[in-house]
Amino acid sequence: MKYQAGSIGRAIVARFEDGEDFLQALSDLARKEDIRSAVFFLVGGAREGKIVVGPKGNEMPPEPVWDKIKGNSEILGTGTLFWDDEGPKAHLHMAAGRGESVKAGCLRQGASTFLVLEAVVLEIKGIDARRQKDPATGLSLLRL
Repeated sequence: MKYQAGSIGRAIVARFEDGEDFLQALSDLARKEDIRSAVFFLVGGAREGKIVVGPKGNEMPPEPVWDKIKGNSEILGTGTLFWDDEGPKAHLHMAAGRGESVKAGCLRQGASTFLVLEAVVLEIKGIDARRQKDPATGLSLLRL
C-alpha cells in the first residue's frame, strides 16, 4: 500500500440540471475551481449510461463486463477526482435503481441527470496524487 495524508479543503455543493452530463460537469467544476484532488458524493436521478459491472475473468488486462442503465433511475454514488495529463477525471462507483431492478458498477459513459442530481465535493489538500496510464491493465490508475 502507498498513501499520503492530507486535509479537507473546500466543501462544494453542486446541483446538476435535467439532461446535464454530470461526469463532464464534475470535471469542469474541478478545472474551474482548480481542485486537484477530491472525493465526491452523488444523490438524485440519472438517465441512461454505461457501467462496468466487473471483469470477465482474472486475466490482465481485464476485459470489462458492460451493462446499461436504461431509462430514468434513482442513484447513489461516491467517487474521486484526480488529474491526469489531460485534466481532471472523475471515477464514480454507483448504484442505480428503478422499480425492483438495481444495478451497481463503475459509470464510464453516457449518463445524464434526470430531473436533479446533487453533489457534495470535498477537496483534499496537501497530497500529490494523479492518474496515470498503467501498462499492465490499460487503465488510468491513481499514482501517489
